[in-house]
Amino acid sequence: MDELIAGYRRFRAETWPRERARFEALAAAGQRPRTMVIACSDSRVDPQMIFSAAPGELFVLRNVANLVPPYLPDALFHGTSAAVEFAVRVLGVERIVVMGHALCGGIRALLDGAPPEARDFVAGWMGIAARARAVALRCDVPEDRQEVAEHEAVRISLANLMTFPWVAEAVAAGRLALHGAHFGVATGRLVVVPAEGPAAPA
Repeated sequence: MDELIAGYRRFRAETWPRERARFEALAAAGQRPRTMVIACSDSRVDPQMIFSAAPGELFVLRNVANLVPPYLPDALFHGTSAAVEFAVRVLGVERIVVMGHALCGGIRALLDGAPPEARDFVAGWMGIAARARAVALRCDVPEDRQEVAEHEAVRISLANLMTFPWVAEAVAAGRLALHGAHFGVATGRLVVVPAEGPAAPA
């Protein structure tokens, strides 16, 4: 905790004076982000840093392997679906970006099996992307399977977003656009991952 407090003190001394007016305006007027980013919880992949975004510009959801489950309203707990609903129906975001990344531990668990310590929830959660494993295993180059699965997981999340009726309605009406992306941790390279077809440099 001491390291976090030290970081907070640097924020108060260096960043807060520069950004105080922005935070005060956000507090007074509320948030109006135009973009939702669904990213991985991986500590190496910070959407705000990658997109050079200021506070208030991105509504960010992070989970293991940046996955979106299919629309399934029931009495269970749905943190990801709740965030998507809030972004689309309450905030009225104009775009959703699903951003995967290289060296994703969730995708590694999908391909090789979850470690014993992560089988209560991770193994079941990664079942959302089961198709990505099947696609990756058809790849003739074993070294490429991880990235193939990472890209396919983004496509699965984009497809699952369209199972939410109010997402599909907003997309059809032109009020909402869905985008896929993939970030290279070691290279800093961002590629656009379309719902279908090959990825392309951003």
